[in-house]
Amino acid sequence: MVVSRRILLSLLIIVLVISGTSSPSVPQITVKDSLGRQVRIPTRVERIVCLQPELLRILVALGQQDKVVAVDRFPARYDHLMPIIFPGVSGLPVVSVTGEDARVEAILQLEPDLVLVSPSEFSLSRNLSRKLNCPVVSLSAAGRIDDLLSEIEILARITGSEKRGRDLTDYMRSRLADIKDRSRKIPLAERPLVYLSFWGSLLRSPVNYEPVDLAGGRNLASHFRGVYQGSDTTVLKLETLLSLDPKIILVHGNYLPAERTVTVETVLSDPRLQTIRAVRERKLYYTFGFWYWWDPALVLVECLYLSELLHSGPPDSQAMISSGDEIFAFFYGRPGLFRELCAKIKAYDWFKKKE
Repeated sequence: MVVSRRILLSLLIIVLVISGTSSPSVPQITVKDSLGRQVRIPTRVERIVCLQPELLRILVALGQQDKVVAVDRFPARYDHLMPIIFPGVSGLPVVSVTGEDARVEAILQLEPDLVLVSPSEFSLSRNLSRKLNCPVVSLSAAGRIDDLLSEIEILARITGSEKRGRDLTDYMRSRLADIKDRSRKIPLAERPLVYLSFWGSLLRSPVNYEPVDLAGGRNLASHFRGVYQGSDTTVLKLETLLSLDPKIILVHGNYLPAERTVTVETVLSDPRLQTIRAVRERKLYYTFGFWYWWDPALVLVECLYLSELLHSGPPDSQAMISSGDEIFAFFYGRPGLFRELCAKIKAYDWFKKKE
């Protein structure tokens, strides 16, 4: 009898170990994220913690915003685009302030099926993957349009919205093809030399900014190294900027006016810059640029805007607003959204008044 009890006890322990280490067979898909990791994800994802603004915008474009159960502080508090395209963002829990400080306990309580983060927060994916019982995916387009299209396809696959994802990517490719065709007619030697003053600094510039290339310009910072390996940003010396002598300077305007530390006016009036051709010829313009990663609709608008700007100067305001509203309506389902964004950041002044 004692032996039988020992055998039964051993069998019970084995059953408990097996049940604790194996999970029920759940259909899964595998995606490769921006860190090169193969991540397995359940085919049915209903609860998403999204800590990367670019990915949140894509989820909204896919019509999957109702699956988002928590965000980081930026889209909930500071992003002037997100409340326009996703008013409900203000009511979501904020579980991260800087990205690296994501509150694991708060995330666990939300019982997510998936957590989305940025690969630029180096240790976040590893830390969350160790501590959470759900997949963690790191994605960022890093300013590359092909990667942005891939992100849309990946998130559409994850959320079961493949048809909508194909509609978005087909629309983007079609509109971008028209812009590329226009630029192909400009010989490389005749393409204007463009310098981008971004992120609130005269001397900080993106080393990769495809909208300029697509629109028919040449990004002068593309030959410089990023501030660290994998960075899309370089910081120039003033002497270097003077020696580059750009024909056109684009100033990052995607801020509320009160938050702009570099403006077209301050650059034009800076005595140190008066030898630069763009300053002498007053060819300085605001541009939308990155706004804490990209928004897919605004990428298209930016390419269209720069194509007009580099070919023939500032576009007609009525035509630009109409085109922007059409693009934003396709992505986010409501008319007048681009017009609302322009009113917020005072972008109407960037365009030419219709005569």
